[in-house]
Amino acid sequence: MAFADQYRHPSDLPPRLPLFPLRGAILLPGSTLPLNIFEPRYLEMIEDVMSGSRMLGLVQPVGSDDEESPPGNTVPLRRIGGAGRVTSYQELDDGRIAIALTGISRFEIVGEAESGRPYRTATVSYDRFAADLTRGLGEELVDRPRLIEALRTYLEEHNLKTDWSVIDRAPSEFLVNALCVMCPYGPEEKQALLEANDLKSRAEVLVALAEMESATRGGSGGTLQ
Repeated sequence: MAFADQYRHPSDLPPRLPLFPLRGAILLPGSTLPLNIFEPRYLEMIEDVMSGSRMLGLVQPVGSDDEESPPGNTVPLRRIGGAGRVTSYQELDDGRIAIALTGISRFEIVGEAESGRPYRTATVSYDRFAADLTRGLGEELVDRPRLIEALRTYLEEHNLKTDWSVIDRAPSEFLVNALCVMCPYGPEEKQALLEANDLKSRAEVLVALAEMESATRGGSGGTLQ
């Protein structure tokens, strides 16, 4: 991710972000999240983002509503979200826009800002998560064998195959963050993964969730679903 080299300090990141509230979705540094954009307010947001910093903030709404992206601009939001850069953009024939959002850093919402646009915008601070901008920080502290075992059990239980040579070569930071983003846990579990203090803590939460769910289902090992 050569573009990530331009983000070395919190001051390199935009102090205001357009917000995309999306329940059950998180974004972590180095991970990539594909999104299909179809609501008019968010289509307008993506057009604005692409003509500016290419950055937006993904944040979960508060509450137990089943809607992925609640309508209106008054739904309470989590204070911690993930800032990402649009790294892929495709206009589709049906009017949707397909993007890939690559995580740069987590942020804390300081306050919402009036923008005159149909989507929400917030003033944010990255200071609490400055370590997110140092790639690979804490990788040596991750219990990689335990993480790999959880992944292996998941794949076996669901009759899925993977290229283990690719996984073996993947940095622990990428592996942990990518699994957290893609794992099908609920909003509360996702937020716990997002807010884990560091990479080691995040890996521990991920594996603990996997092992608890496996035990509930009567499995013998960890699973990522």
